Amino acid sequence: MLNLLIGAIVGILALLYAYRTTILPERIIHDRHGQIAIVNLLEFNVIGTDGHFRDVLRDRHFNPTNHTVPFFQVFEDEFFDVVGPNPSLNVISSDPSFAFAHEAPVWVPDTDEFFFCSNAGGYLGRSDINHNNQVGKVSLKEVALAMAEGPADINLPESVQMTNGGTGLYKGQILLTNEGRGYRPANLVLVNPHPPHNVTVLLDHFYGRHFNSLNDVKVHSSGNIFFTDVPYGYYQHFKAEPQLPNQIYSSNPRTGAIRVVADQLDKPNGLAFSRDHKTVYVADTGSLIGKFGHNFTLPATIQKYDVDPKTLEFKNKRVFAYADSGAADGLGVDEFGNVYGACFDGINVWNPTGTLIGKFFLGTKSANFAFAGRGRLAILAETQIYLAHINAGGMSLMHKD
Repeated sequence: MLNLLIGAIVGILALLYAYRTTILPERIIHDRHGQIAIVNLLEFNVIGTDGHFRDVLRDRHFNPTNHTVPFFQVFEDEFFDVVGPNPSLNVISSDPSFAFAHEAPVWVPDTDEFFFCSNAGGYLGRSDINHNNQVGKVSLKEVALAMAEGPADINLPESVQMTNGGTGLYKGQILLTNEGRGYRPANLVLVNPHPPHNVTVLLDHFYGRHFNSLNDVKVHSSGNIFFTDVPYGYYQHFKAEPQLPNQIYSSNPRTGAIRVVADQLDKPNGLAFSRDHKTVYVADTGSLIGKFGHNFTLPATIQKYDVDPKTLEFKNKRVFAYADSGAADGLGVDEFGNVYGACFDGINVWNPTGTLIGKFFLGTKSANFAFAGRGRLAILAETQIYLAHINAGGMSLMHKD
């Protein structure tokens, strides 16, 4: 009997060892580029009376290892599922005098081009009530050429004013949200990604009323277009006073119907659907650029909602995560269900439970980003564009119907 018991114990131990070595192998990290910084939060959980606490107006970033930017800041082991064993993060386009790389990131697969827009009315944006901002593109196929020649400007018609949000491809087109400028209305437009880049305006009012400044946009699997509206144009002095609350809208392009699906947010900004489109994440940038400047006691929170399968209304609002650096602006979801947010220190990544697992740490502000196929993340950082080579891919934003 004793021999049988010993044999059973030895068998169980062997199975456990086999499970550990075959199912849960230890990670092999190459880091040939020297861009991985692992942070053991237990070592930094206490600052102490004589320690240095962050002042968010000056010390915006949490970099306890003092690693040189840019790098991958790892808080949880699962972040290696995102970046892989040997990631890299490099600048592919730069102009220190011009915030050419602000928002509206869209990757076009057949040409391997990456579209974006400059800062509308903001710092180094070269745009105001008298001057429109600029939509541009770079080739990811020819990165060396992009570095040498810089981005190519896209000449769009008068109907496209102060672009801010973008997604796609939607029926083969780039879908843009524009804030409008002066008397020119905010609108939702389709842009042909190929020359001559002709434009179709889909929507420019809510039952005869001006939108405030359309901000970001995503397409649901139902085909409905969802977008946020917040008066940044007014705050940045190129739009009139807002005439509507800060809200999130759904537009049905088949019927023309438009409705409000969520309100009670301070400044709804970026949004992203989960992989099954049953959940939506919305960034509230209430703490940033109000009429009286920044107020860091206001929201810098990503809210999570259920998407009603019949009405597509956003329901059951709850906190998903809070950004420690500025606020999350553009949002996205990867193949593992992780949520990415563009923040003041780069791209922050939370797992599906809302735990911060790591950062694409730039040491400077990013407002948005887009996956460019599996294993590539293009990051907009105002005066620079970064390209990260990683393991993860994003959920598809293509909508053909």
